[in-house]
Amino acid sequence: MLDLFNLAGRTALVTGANTGLGQGIALALAAAGADVVAAGRSPADDTATQVRALGRRFLDVRADLSSTAPVRDVVAAAVGLNGRLDIVVNNAGIIRRADSLDVDEADWDAVIDTNLKSVFFLSQAAARHMARHGGGKIVNIASLLSFQGGVRVPAYAASKSAIAGITRALANEWAAQGINVNAIAPGYFDTNNTAALRVDPVREPAILARIPAGRWGQPADLAGAAVFLASRASDYVHGVVLPVDGGWLAR
Repeated sequence: MLDLFNLAGRTALVTGANTGLGQGIALALAAAGADVVAAGRSPADDTATQVRALGRRFLDVRADLSSTAPVRDVVAAAVGLNGRLDIVVNNAGIIRRADSLDVDEADWDAVIDTNLKSVFFLSQAAARHMARHGGGKIVNIASLLSFQGGVRVPAYAASKSAIAGITRALANEWAAQGINVNAIAPGYFDTNNTAALRVDPVREPAILARIPAGRWGQPADLAGAAVFLASRASDYVHGVVLPVDGGWLAR
């Protein structure tokens, strides 16, 4: 049974793997046996050190995914590590907080371009390779705001609702080619994106009080879901948006 979760010999591309959720996912995939390619704007030196300590290969690719310009080069670099690309985790994303009446077009476009447009076209480029090489796994990082509206983050909510939609749409088209497209919807995690909330004297205790698990999530809490969706254990799982939220949505 454990062999179903074994990622030995697989190559995984993880965007935004320098810190936070992306780093936690990259380390989980490496621990399960995968070599890792990280793509993002910032160096992933700490992630590289930890992945290599697990005995896996690691490649750090500089790419600004606020546009689609680097997409083809990122996929080519990932394929170049071992001659194959088996897993893609679309984790890179940004958030801009403002009252909806004050959101400007530049901030709206920045969030949508990074969180949605680049995710689609990176998935498309990876799927073209996967379809020619027996399939693969694409895991999108959605959000609780794929299900809810949130407060003061309309562009982020729109992008993450759309991630749930394209996860299902791409699963419908690519399942027959052996490509599984699924998503993880993290709840409130201790990351840079939630730093403002965690120091807010009103929002922080209100959020914590609603989480049945009684704590903020840590990046390692995504390990099981990420390995499951990246492995043969999920071969008959398509188009799922899996909440990992400490019970938030059940409340």
